[in-house]
Amino acid sequence: MTEVAAPPLAPRAALRWALVRRIVAGLRPGSVLELGCGLGSVGVRLAQMAGSYTAVEPDEKSWSVAHERISPLGGTVIHGDHSAAPQGSGYDLVCAFEVLEHIEDDKAALAQWLPLVRPGGHLLLSVPGDPARFGPYDTLVGHFRRYTPAGLEQRLAEAGAVDIDVRHYGWPLTYATEAVRNRLAKPKLDRAVWETAEERTSGSGRQLQPSTRLLGTAIRVGIAPFIGLQSLRPMAGPDLVVLGRRPA
Repeated sequence: MTEVAAPPLAPRAALRWALVRRIVAGLRPGSVLELGCGLGSVGVRLAQMAGSYTAVEPDEKSWSVAHERISPLGGTVIHGDHSAAPQGSGYDLVCAFEVLEHIEDDKAALAQWLPLVRPGGHLLLSVPGDPARFGPYDTLVGHFRRYTPAGLEQRLAEAGAVDIDVRHYGWPLTYATEAVRNRLAKPKLDRAVWETAEERTSGSGRQLQPSTRLLGTAIRVGIAPFIGLQSLRPMAGPDLVVLGRRPA
């Protein structure tokens, strides 16, 4: 497999990736399907950890960037939603990072996602946590909700997943970066007031992404101490990652 430099991650995504990377490394999946891969920043990293990588992305601009980034690694990025994923015996790992909260009927979505996992394989998701923290940025990017750990676990169980493990991330830095995002979102909301949640969702994967390698390097260096800090209080972070297994 060709090695390429991974695209830079925004601060919150970098904190999340520190947790996700450990989970994926422990699972050692042969095949990965990512739903809603956005610009492919995480997809590049996953493609270099798995035997095969496939992604779907409904937003055309994001799909184009992700395709350009991931194709050299031998991965496949398809323009569409989960229904466009190649059918077969299922994937060892199906991922959806910051996607479920954009879907109005999340229960139905999970019922469609879990069958994409091979029997005995895993579903790995990340979502914004703590409904009380729903703010202007959530509205701007088309979120329908935030989740509690119990509510997220219930949703996966209703879809048929077992061995569900909900984890927190982001303490303490996300509290500060979230305040900044909400402040930046307020003036933009006035211009987006007539857009539907679906229209706001379409460009959400491009919001607040690092635009240069230099900025990406600065974020990576600045975020390193906070990756260590969040590991000290794994149940204190505001946002959630959940792993579930499809019964064999």
